[in-house]
Amino acid sequence: MDLEILALNFGYAILGVVLMWLSYRAFDHLTPQVNFPEELKKGNIAVAIFIGALFIAIAMVVGNALN
Repeated sequence: MDLEILALNFGYAILGVVLMWLSYRAFDHLTPQVNFPEELKKGNIAVAIFIGALFIAIAMVVGNALN
């Protein structure tokens, strides 16, 4: 396996995680009336499903953008 390709894929993975985190923080900032971490601690399943769907959607967008 070529080391350059492995390093490039690792770099893309790190960039993807950073972009997902930044996107989540931006969405969290745009919805100040909902405290997502507090709702998750209360066991709100709807918020957990919403955040999961949000991460999947962001991952699809970031994955297509990096391709």
